[in-house]
Amino acid sequence: MSTLDPQAQAVLDAAAASGLPPLYRLPIPQARARMRAAYVPDDSEPIASVRDMAIPGPHGGIPVRIYHPAPGRRLPLILFFHGGGWTVHDLDTYDRLSRLLARRAGCALVSVDYRRAPEARYPAAVDDAYTALTWAGANSDVIAADPSRLCLAGDSAGATLATTAALLARDRRGPRVDLQVLFYPVTDYLDPPTTSYVERAAGYSLDYEFMAWAWQNYLPDRWSRHDPYLFPLAAEDLSGMPTTVLLTAEFDPLRDEGIRYAERLARAGVKVDHRHLENQMHGFALQTRTIDRARAAVESAGLAIHDVLAAAG
Repeated sequence: MSTLDPQAQAVLDAAAASGLPPLYRLPIPQARARMRAAYVPDDSEPIASVRDMAIPGPHGGIPVRIYHPAPGRRLPLILFFHGGGWTVHDLDTYDRLSRLLARRAGCALVSVDYRRAPEARYPAAVDDAYTALTWAGANSDVIAADPSRLCLAGDSAGATLATTAALLARDRRGPRVDLQVLFYPVTDYLDPPTTSYVERAAGYSLDYEFMAWAWQNYLPDRWSRHDPYLFPLAAEDLSGMPTTVLLTAEFDPLRDEGIRYAERLARAGVKVDHRHLENQMHGFALQTRTIDRARAAVESAGLAIHDVLAAAG
């Protein structure tokens, strides 16, 4: 059995030494403030252009942040969705990761601040994700991007939104998606628990109690285990989904459902590049300042985006 990366262990040790209560025991505003204090960077990854705007949504404007490493050039496009259990995190907490991905991929990147739970439960975030996808395809001049070379990407719950948007695009004959890049997605419910939920139930960056809290915030009064836009593993048919880069981590309760999703996609004939990081934990993509292997994994994912979208052109 592998052991946790010493740099990742140092992150856990620092969190334990802080004496702060778990996020899921805080009121929602305090939980969000905690994440902003932890992840809004004092410094940032350099990139040529960053601008904020709001795009039309089904219930008002959807805030987005547009990153462009080479203004004046029409680059391929990444549509990115942040994580946070559909409840915490925002554009600012994912600013560093968005900059790094855009720069390494050589792409314009639109980061989407979808409506969060519990104020807006499922399917609000999914509706916003698909709205952003259709908007991006129709507003390439605003983004200075080529929507015919498109990647959907996301982290954790955001990875779930990315692959759900791809599934909706397939089912609704929407915009063509060339690639999806999924960092440790949520693809199933937590009950019955998988082996990784049992093994990694507590003690790491994500635990069972957080996911129970996140689902409680996100799920509406009525929902179905058979809904593929809620649980991607529930999809009966995954053929026709885009080329996939899917990253999982050994020390992550979501490990097994991510592995299973990669296997299901491959069996459906989808080209899958599954990258399993044996010594990492959930959320490593946000730790590029402190964990060397995390930064290498994010940069490698960015290069994969570059290569796939260059071939799509």
